[in-house]
Amino acid sequence: MQDYEKLGAFYLGRRWIPASAGQARELGGELAEELILYDSPDLTTHAVIIGMTGSGKTGLGISLLEEAAIDKVPVIAIDPKGDLGNLLLTFPELKPADFEPWVDPGAAAAASQSVSEFAAAEASRWRQGLADWGQAPERIARLKAAADFAIYTPGSTAGMPISVLGSFKAPPEQLKADPDLYRQHLLGLVTGLLALISIDADPLTSREHILLSAVLDHQWQAGQSPDLPALIGAVQNPGMSKIGVLDVDTFYPPKERFTLAMRLNNLLAAPGFQAWTEGQPLDAGALLFSPDGRPRVSVLTIAHLSDSERMFFVTLLLNALVAWMRTQPGTSSLRAILYMDEVAGYLPPVAAPPSKALMLTLLKQARAFGVGVVLSTQNPVDLDYKALSNAGTWFIGRLQTDGDRQRVRDGLKSAAAMTALDGNNLDSILAGLGKRTFLMHNVHEKAPVLMQTRWVMSYLRGPLTRDDIRRLSVAAAPASTPESASATPDSGKPTPTTPASSPPSASGGTRPLVPPGVPERFAVHGGNSGTAEKLVYQPQLLGIARLSWVSARYGINIQRDLVVGLPVGPDTDRRQIDWRQAEVAEIDLASLTETPAAGAAFADLPPLLTQAATLKFAQQQFDHWLRTEQALVLRRSPSLKLVSNPDESEGEFRARLQLKAREARDEAAAALRTKYASQNASLEERLRRAQQAEQREQEQATGSKIDAALSVGTAVLGAIFGRRKLSTTSTSRITAAMRKAGNVQRQTGDVSRAAETVAQREAELQELNDCLQRDISALDETFDAQKEVLEEITLRPKSADINVRFCGLAWLA
Repeated sequence: MQDYEKLGAFYLGRRWIPASAGQARELGGELAEELILYDSPDLTTHAVIIGMTGSGKTGLGISLLEEAAIDKVPVIAIDPKGDLGNLLLTFPELKPADFEPWVDPGAAAAASQSVSEFAAAEASRWRQGLADWGQAPERIARLKAAADFAIYTPGSTAGMPISVLGSFKAPPEQLKADPDLYRQHLLGLVTGLLALISIDADPLTSREHILLSAVLDHQWQAGQSPDLPALIGAVQNPGMSKIGVLDVDTFYPPKERFTLAMRLNNLLAAPGFQAWTEGQPLDAGALLFSPDGRPRVSVLTIAHLSDSERMFFVTLLLNALVAWMRTQPGTSSLRAILYMDEVAGYLPPVAAPPSKALMLTLLKQARAFGVGVVLSTQNPVDLDYKALSNAGTWFIGRLQTDGDRQRVRDGLKSAAAMTALDGNNLDSILAGLGKRTFLMHNVHEKAPVLMQTRWVMSYLRGPLTRDDIRRLSVAAAPASTPESASATPDSGKPTPTTPASSPPSASGGTRPLVPPGVPERFAVHGGNSGTAEKLVYQPQLLGIARLSWVSARYGINIQRDLVVGLPVGPDTDRRQIDWRQAEVAEIDLASLTETPAAGAAFADLPPLLTQAATLKFAQQQFDHWLRTEQALVLRRSPSLKLVSNPDESEGEFRARLQLKAREARDEAAAALRTKYASQNASLEERLRRAQQAEQREQEQATGSKIDAALSVGTAVLGAIFGRRKLSTTSTSRITAAMRKAGNVQRQTGDVSRAAETVAQREAELQELNDCLQRDISALDETFDAQKEVLEEITLRPKSADINVRFCGLAWLA
């Protein structure tokens, strides 16, 4: 069999040759030896898989995702039915004992077998199926080692829980900078949340939608990420005076806001709803990469959810993916895949559910960021026509009705796909597609092709039950959460690592007197939105500095502000001033003033902070701490000569390295194909001329044979029936006929020589293609981001790179 382990190529199946294109249904045919290898960058123009139940579209989708995992491309797979969890059922040793826990007892009973007998039969069937398609068990082991597989169950603890209501996280600055995307992100989130409490809200006319959108926008712009309880509180007290030109209370009276808050609160208090707030926060980056930077295949099962809950979760997930995507640099390589099975209802042609606008955004914009979208559905009418027109690859399987086939046929024609297949030929092929047989149209290829999908490596046992998922999630759970990975001491962030003691309690007194020479500032801590009358200032040491880390050798020039607070208790003495105990102070430097807010109260002032000499000592210690403790630790890849960013965890850096390696590989492979293209075209032209010459010689030889046969026959018959004795004329005719027979032999020799020329040209073309494949294979991904030993770069700020802007007594409220 042809080698299918090629760089950036997905092995999907083999070409299918129908026995007769004129048959209407269930075409007979045979498998060709030619493999269907799909170039992974082609998937950045997205794909749709269309086929009725039983057509094999789930197997095709799983095959595609298996190939992506082997190529270390991360995947987010939305699973409304429970079939995609089969991706975690991979058994490299193909032992019956591996299959036994997962076989369907009902299927075993239907086969008149025990569960163990049926498991043995399934193991044997899978081993044979893989062998028939040239796949050894070692390929399953390679699949399992290439990526981290995880199964999530939002709203349930059966699988890995995922928190979607723990925090309505503020979008990244890159998304905020795009007004259209920011608005879409905000409206989609609010629409999904209101749908969860059965409010079908129009963003332009619904007061509920407008209020929640205004509240979230207000908090996001202030840099806050409220959780659901905070959002409920903000519905009652929005923290702003107007919505549009109307007062908040006029636009939405307090009594009615309380009713909305109660509906949201009922959602929070509902039995079993706690699962929505547990587990890993909903973050696209964490779903695509494990904490150590390995690519992840995340299956998000939503089969157990109600329709409104499904829509809510899918909307939030798409929102998170769009937000993550906008923080990534552009690329022409395939960076990640979003796969959704049974997309009906989420991208309809007429209605506008909250998921639709986000999906269309991904289909239109994700290509620039290397994100491929693959949508699977039973019926073409389930998809908006704009979605179909944005899909560069169509996989068309068996369809249920003539109307479905007509819609697909019209779509293919409008996409200018009809080259080798058109008209009645296309109709008969679409009508006769069998199980696991698909018509693949790829805009990057010259013509559509019929294919049969390969045998999948994952065990297709059908939809997983909650108990199945519960067992799988134990084995698939990651070692640590992204938060723990990003909080390591060597993450490159110049922040203290030892937690500080708790601040002193407030006494609500008046402002204490501070001796001259003690630097004093006032600020609102953590975005406190209370009125001045409710503010209580707490004293502590505050240090503010601007630091720079510069290295010409590594091309690093980083500057940032550092604001840290060091709580001081009433019994603290000078020897206990240790800036290693400080923690980051979440204050807005613009709010730092020399005078307090009118009417604010003050906590007791520790004696230590009233001593100018002690404050001077604290300043000296602060400067020393900055020079010695605030080293910037970065990581460097010796292979790719890349350096991590200051806020980039090791896992995030390794994931970026893997993508860079894949980009370099794809670019080098494209350059090789371009290099060989002219030689290939020249050889193909020589082959075409040789084939024409062979055909011409064959035609001449055939004509000569017929002419010689007629001449000999005529001469002999004339001699036999014309005269009893051969005349000179008859003899001449026979001689001429014999000469023609001799010419036939020469013509036959010419045909043989022409065939040899064709064979030589074909061998030259094959040798050129083999040479190209050898050169491409030489680019094999020997680089493994997870295995590379990273260098550590430690940069300490020089005295000239430290600018202490303040160090002294600060009152924070």
